[in-house]
Amino acid sequence: MDDPKHRAFLKHDARAHFEFFRASLCPGGRIAVLDAAGVPLKDTLQELHTAARLVHSYALGQLAGVAGADGIVDAGLRALFMTHRDTEYGGYLWAVRDGSVIDGTKLAYGHVFVLLAASSARIAGHEAAKALFDDVADVIETRFWDESAGLLRDEFNRDWTPFSTYRGMNANMHGVEAMLTAYEATGDTLWRDRAGRILEFLTGRIAPIHDWRLPEHYHEDWSVDDSYDGNPMFRPAGTTPGHSFELARLVLQHWDLCGRPSGSAVATARHLVDRALSDAWRPDGGFVYTLNHGGAVAIADRYWWPVTEAIGALATLLKIDHTLGDEEWYRRLWVFAEARFIDTERGGWFPEIDSEGERTETQFTGKPDIYHSLQADLIPLVPSVSKMWNKLGGSLSDTQGSRS
Repeated sequence: MDDPKHRAFLKHDARAHFEFFRASLCPGGRIAVLDAAGVPLKDTLQELHTAARLVHSYALGQLAGVAGADGIVDAGLRALFMTHRDTEYGGYLWAVRDGSVIDGTKLAYGHVFVLLAASSARIAGHEAAKALFDDVADVIETRFWDESAGLLRDEFNRDWTPFSTYRGMNANMHGVEAMLTAYEATGDTLWRDRAGRILEFLTGRIAPIHDWRLPEHYHEDWSVDDSYDGNPMFRPAGTTPGHSFELARLVLQHWDLCGRPSGSAVATARHLVDRALSDAWRPDGGFVYTLNHGGAVAIADRYWWPVTEAIGALATLLKIDHTLGDEEWYRRLWVFAEARFIDTERGGWFPEIDSEGERTETQFTGKPDIYHSLQADLIPLVPSVSKMWNKLGGSLSDTQGSRS
């Protein structure tokens, strides 16, 4: 990560992301999903997490000195507050199109991304972010946070009537990400401490008794639901190794924000990373998407985001507990990413590859997201483990292009 050529490559790829995804903001303020060439897809829904992730990402770009990023943040904040905010029932709508509510479901998964977006925009100095932050924080407090469990409830109908007792790891994991960023933005220890409670359950209690694999799905009492099989992209059965990488990095971020107390945080992160690497890396490269609860491959498809999250986790370990093995994996992941996922002509990463390692579109159309792959570029560029976005300091304002 200290090599000047590699750092130049990271900066070049990050800038290419920001240039490519500018087209996500359409006339009239609509936020669109882009095709592989960067053209907005027609008639697609504006989904809550996509809009929020765009705000978060361009707030990072603003902090890194990317010209015009602040305008996209402002537009995204308006889209979240004026289009997705439900003025009738409160909370934030999952999907809208042309001013109409297409899916009014209230999901913790979407709301924590709104908190992440508002937090990052506050760090970047956007005054409008405070109203969004205060509103979504109140919704999370009154609707999703379960104080007795120390975890987030998952889902409600638009009018907040319950329609399931499902509990999930994914929303809580991203809740940790959002809460830690909220703490960095405000200094309110409530957010850091709640993130710690979620981490203690998932990585302190659940992961060790499941051989450091993380079950995705739970019953209302937070017992593991081994039989659950939902949406094949957002809620597949079994375990998702890519989430172990994300949680490992978040464990280290929380530990750093707590002043690096003595304990098992680093060992926990390493257990999660090592298990996911050994379970999920395919002989021909890339990570399988899911495993069954015993560790056997369930869905062997290869997507971009587990590679990006493994890069983020290994980069974080390299900052605090450098080993030659980490360095070898970090290099292996970037070589594979550049060969198979990175669009070196247009910018951004292709989201999936087929059994031959060629680009395909089975689960995703176009390039659905800036968030995962952008962070794979930015995390290695800063020396810190927490409050990383405050360390970007205009680092992308004058970057020249390079290959890795």
